[in-house]
Amino acid sequence: MADKRDYYEVLGVQKGATDDELKKAYRAMVKKYHPDLHPDDKEAEAKMKEVNEAYDVLSDKDKRAKYDQFGFAGVDPSYGAGQGGYSGGYSGGFSGDFGGFGDIGDIFESFFGGGGFGQQTRSNPNAPRRGQDIRTGVQISFMDACKGTGVDIRVNRLEKCPDCLGSGAKTGSSAETCPDCRGTGTVRINQRTPLGVFQTTKTCERCGGKGKIIRDICPTCQGQGRVRRVLSKNVNIPQGIDDGQTLRITGEGDCGINGGQYGDLIIKVNVRPDEMFEREGFDIYTEVPISYLQAALGDDIVVPTIDGTVRYRIPAGTQNGDSFVLRNQGVPKLYRSGRGDQHISVKVEVPKNLNKKQADLLRAFDDSLDDRNSAVRKSFFDKMKKKF
Repeated sequence: MADKRDYYEVLGVQKGATDDELKKAYRAMVKKYHPDLHPDDKEAEAKMKEVNEAYDVLSDKDKRAKYDQFGFAGVDPSYGAGQGGYSGGYSGGFSGDFGGFGDIGDIFESFFGGGGFGQQTRSNPNAPRRGQDIRTGVQISFMDACKGTGVDIRVNRLEKCPDCLGSGAKTGSSAETCPDCRGTGTVRINQRTPLGVFQTTKTCERCGGKGKIIRDICPTCQGQGRVRRVLSKNVNIPQGIDDGQTLRITGEGDCGINGGQYGDLIIKVNVRPDEMFEREGFDIYTEVPISYLQAALGDDIVVPTIDGTVRYRIPAGTQNGDSFVLRNQGVPKLYRSGRGDQHISVKVEVPKNLNKKQADLLRAFDDSLDDRNSAVRKSFFDKMKKKF
């Protein structure tokens, strides 16, 4: 990783940059290095790839936290099953049988004789338990978010062992009920204290709290009943989804325990900023440059939309910054009918590098104007005369 530049340096932002600052910086880099603006320029192409990689990590909250803590090692693809230049998904949740709280359960059991927390979690160790949810992320373009798309994902997950079918026992054998705890996972003991003898419960040492003993362990899963596999799946991203929203795919998470159902796959969608469009809700905003003449006389201008270009008539006397609305030309509404609007802001381009003839013509034109042609300017100077 020594030859890689710091992601913050690539985007030209500080380490504590906000999401808006990241988007603004990314958009500027896209305009600077986009391949469409630099055809056949290998250096620009490499720069664009570097910028995409940096933005992909820094725009994702989890990846950014890992990068800030561990550097490139925290987001290297070799640390998870990912694709497309970033680390992809991981199997979430805690390791261990009880979500990482086994010790707390033991403490409650020791002091309260098996009641409360310990009693609830260990009352039936052989009961089905749902698998953990898995979280991953994908990055798509602005247009794909508007129109919908399909993306291929790869995530690591725990699946039911194909040989023992989740029992943990070798094919042809089965698990036995633990003779010490009789399948409860706990045993009662008498504990002598200065106040007398109290009966408490603790985890059965013979079966480790599982309530069963496997004599012949399945060699494929080593008695766990689950094996780790890579899930490859094409996921449909619906039209209208916005940056940061998530999709939940039922039953595609980790396999449950003791016949429990699979968890869910939760996908966070990150949308790359577009160099031409901006989005607020389901409305789209874009800026269109026009000439001085078009602003003064009015004209049919070409406006880009997510469905292609359309022609729009701007009136004579259009001012710099004036906005117009194209109804129902925005983003399709997520899981609903209808669309947002597109807002057009015009920017009047003032001519530069005029030659003498052009400058003289403009002066003559300006001299021909009267108060009817320059009402705003006249009002301003009238107010200034009264004030000073």
